[in-house]
Amino acid sequence: MSITKSDLVNQLNQKLGLPKKECMMIVENFFTEISEALARGEEVKLPGLGNFSSSFKKSRPGRNPKTGEQHEIKARNVVSFKAGKKLRQDL
Repeated sequence: MSITKSDLVNQLNQKLGLPKKECMMIVENFFTEISEALARGEEVKLPGLGNFSSSFKKSRPGRNPKTGEQHEIKARNVVSFKAGKKLRQDL
């Protein structure tokens, strides 16, 4: 099972009693702030959950596993997540 943005909105609506429109704005702003911080190269720390960080990966040779065809994997920024101690213990 996965949790969607609308699931988060419904949970906020039920637990806080806020209108769904306001809950949607809260959820959207939360994800926007995280995305923008990562785009600026900042680390995002969510206590009890974990840390998000972005890093740059250089281009490198690769191959298509299906056909074996060689190609170059382009340089790009990637986001990684490291679970916090509490989350690891709870799992």
